[in-house]
Amino acid sequence: MRHRVIPPFLINSLLLLLLGVALLALTGCAATKGGWLSPVYPEQAIERQRFAMGDSDDVIGRLAIVRATEGDTLPDLARHFSLGINAIRAANPGVDLWGPKEGERITLPLTFILPDAPRSGIVVNLATMRLFHFKEANGAVTVTTYPVGVGTKERPTPTGQMHVARKAYLPTWYVPASIAEDHRKKGEPLPAQVPPGPENPLGEYALYLSKPGYLIHGTNKPASIGLNASNGCLRLYPESIETLYRDTPVNTPVLIVNQPYLVGERDGVLYLEAHAPAEGSNSGQATSLTGRLMEFERASGRALDWTKVRQVLAEARGIPVPLLELRRGAAKALPPAMEIAHPDTLYGKPDLPALRLDAWYVLAGELEDEMEAKRMAAIINHQGPPIPARVMARLTRSSGYRVVAGPFNDAGAARGAARRLKIDLDLDGIVIEPVGKL
Repeated sequence: MRHRVIPPFLINSLLLLLLGVALLALTGCAATKGGWLSPVYPEQAIERQRFAMGDSDDVIGRLAIVRATEGDTLPDLARHFSLGINAIRAANPGVDLWGPKEGERITLPLTFILPDAPRSGIVVNLATMRLFHFKEANGAVTVTTYPVGVGTKERPTPTGQMHVARKAYLPTWYVPASIAEDHRKKGEPLPAQVPPGPENPLGEYALYLSKPGYLIHGTNKPASIGLNASNGCLRLYPESIETLYRDTPVNTPVLIVNQPYLVGERDGVLYLEAHAPAEGSNSGQATSLTGRLMEFERASGRALDWTKVRQVLAEARGIPVPLLELRRGAAKALPPAMEIAHPDTLYGKPDLPALRLDAWYVLAGELEDEMEAKRMAAIINHQGPPIPARVMARLTRSSGYRVVAGPFNDAGAARGAARRLKIDLDLDGIVIEPVGKL
């Protein structure tokens, strides 16, 4: 694919303006997180991954709320708090995925109903896109939970009982023929094998399952966690797979289920958690849920609010909702959502390299609306491997907001980024030559 190259004299003022804005930001007044009272609780007050199990509890965790600040995206908040993109998006209907408003309340769905499965080894629920790792020590059971990316409709993740057959640190990816053919059709040929490094989609750690061809592994595309985006494997954030790898011995059982509707008990209260079922999934799951709820109704001698049940199913926000007290004196509901302070920095949020006049860039797009330009830059920033991108102010009233990717050290890297923008996002990038030495 050929890319147009903009000569230096046409882009000189663009990059000089960009550098000036960057320097001004360094010397100007610090922005505040103000506009609201400081939350009572620090970030450390909320648990997000590891939980002690009660004897009969099926519900773990607690909801939290954080206020968005300038430059936040839901994928960045999701990664910091060990959530998948699907989960944080479903819990916050109407919130812009790539540009929430400053001060907007973001619900962090850190309460989970455990899958209806044995509590041993690894259990993955494809419908909720979460992995649960159960461990017993000294008679006590703990569960550690991580969000996962799962297979697409065309290449779904299989369900059923498996086990960890072997483990590998810095694995080599041997490209399956079907995947190689897909990439060839897109004009992105792959080698027969990809060694460890930033281009390897397996990341740094891999657990090979007993079902041939399927793995639990890391990723070089963190923004795909919580999406139907893999070729059937289970992807974890790099920081999550490292912990799971160290905590999981070979032969650990792995059970993969698909349960969009979850029912569980905590402190004598029955809860329902609903997720949008996958397209074409078995409608019998809703019928089975109705039967289970009717059994609880009969056993408790109390009537369910079936209008509420239908509302929970229709909204499918992935948050446990109390339905029924199963015994007298039971707690009315889970503790209320805890508002926590916004972290000073979000773990894993893409960093933008410093601007350089001696570097190559790619003009990814020019948009009239500033918010749309910021949204495009955020999406590009979350590609994997990362492509740094930023929004540049208008040069004139008649020009738009430019989204520029870079810096890149050479023409090959810039052209490679432009090719990926075309393949992944259907953007026609324009390669920009260096202006000169700083």
